[in-house]
Amino acid sequence: MISTWSEWKRYPRAGRGDNLEAPITPGIYEVRVAGTGALHSFGAVDNLAQALALLSVGPKSWFGRRDPEKLPDLEYRTCATHSKAAAKAAAERMIGRRETYMSGAA
Repeated sequence: MISTWSEWKRYPRAGRGDNLEAPITPGIYEVRVAGTGALHSFGAVDNLAQALALLSVGPKSWFGRRDPEKLPDLEYRTCATHSKAAAKAAAERMIGRRETYMSGAA
């Protein structure tokens, strides 16, 4: 059994002073581009806060620095579960529903 999704939150950017707010439990996360709603990242993980903190959000230069002007404006939400297995099962159901919807819409 999974809990409900959190509200969408702005993904923190370096220099903005934002904080990442996510549980340190297993669950599902979804990251999207704020302006378009396009999916950026989705996953079932052991630790939501850690996975979101380690997420690669933009292109890197040769020297490992990111150009802040090229980073997309992202937002994220989380859904905590009691185990990673429950998170994986819920994620697979969501992917299956999305594929079914997209095949019917095409």
